[in-house]
Amino acid sequence: MSKYITIRNRFASFRVEKKPLAVIAVLCIILFLSMVLGLSIGSTWVSPFAVLQHLFGAGSGADAFIIDVLRLPRMVLALLVGASLGIAGLILQEMVRNPLASPDIIGITSGASVAAVAFIALFTGIISISVLPLVAMMGAGLVSLLIYLLAWKKGVTPIRLVLIGIGMAAAMDALTTMMIVFSPIRTASQAYTWLTGSVYGTTWEDVAAMAPWVLLLMPLAFLCMRAIHVQQLGDGIAVGLGAKIQWQRFLMILISVGLAGVAVAFAGGVGFVGLMAPHIGRFFVGRSFAALVPVSALIGGWMVVVADVIARTAFLPLDLPVGVLISGIGAPFFLYLLYRNRHL
Repeated sequence: MSKYITIRNRFASFRVEKKPLAVIAVLCIILFLSMVLGLSIGSTWVSPFAVLQHLFGAGSGADAFIIDVLRLPRMVLALLVGASLGIAGLILQEMVRNPLASPDIIGITSGASVAAVAFIALFTGIISISVLPLVAMMGAGLVSLLIYLLAWKKGVTPIRLVLIGIGMAAAMDALTTMMIVFSPIRTASQAYTWLTGSVYGTTWEDVAAMAPWVLLLMPLAFLCMRAIHVQQLGDGIAVGLGAKIQWQRFLMILISVGLAGVAVAFAGGVGFVGLMAPHIGRFFVGRSFAALVPVSALIGGWMVVVADVIARTAFLPLDLPVGVLISGIGAPFFLYLLYRNRHL
């Protein structure tokens, strides 16, 4: 029995593996069921059947405010954030050929954080807080550009990019901490909540502002597929095959920065998703980049959705930042990766 499905039309013909399609279908079902359960539980219980009826337009409307205003926008934003971080981490790991690479480890998240905290500390009450996502994205882009320039020496090598990124992340984290220490208590509390990562108070306006960025950048990730496959053979062979590796790496970094920056801009410093989602995806579908993009997106989105539901409901009446739970899982996972790759 063939492992592939052949798709032909008048414009193209290509083959798709059955296993990734099955994995994607199962992940979509798990994600949907998790979202239905997440919409049900909380300080006010809503029956899953009532949630399903409401989602398909057959509900009574009694629970419309709870579902449409309080829970669903928050859940959709968590899904977009997790998907963005999952793909951003996948691109970085494949580009630098390092299983420990992720947006928060090599400095992209730190760049967004330092810009956001500076905005909160210096411009709160002067400029509308709605500008914060744009400021965070600009910070991620500027710090990533600085990392790229510092790593440039007749080109950019993966190991130099990682080392410069780790050093820059440490510097940005120190600067962020210093600004929080010297800020008023109220400002410091707001900045610290943002740094831990939270989707509290999400509205449909936030979802509408983030969704176009994600829908634009996620398909662009597939543009990296051929370049990643060639560069995995080594820089020397890639150049011999005619690959313009420096331009390709710049494009990959740009897409990864865009995805990570927009995620951090709307949800704060949610860490470790970009590290864990690609590794879990490889366990299910192997190393095919075309399959890993949707799988990493679904796993990352599911992780943030479930973590936010637990953070919102497990400690009522407290509403914990989602980044706290993600870090609680991600830190041991990072240590496991360090142990597993200790001989590399």
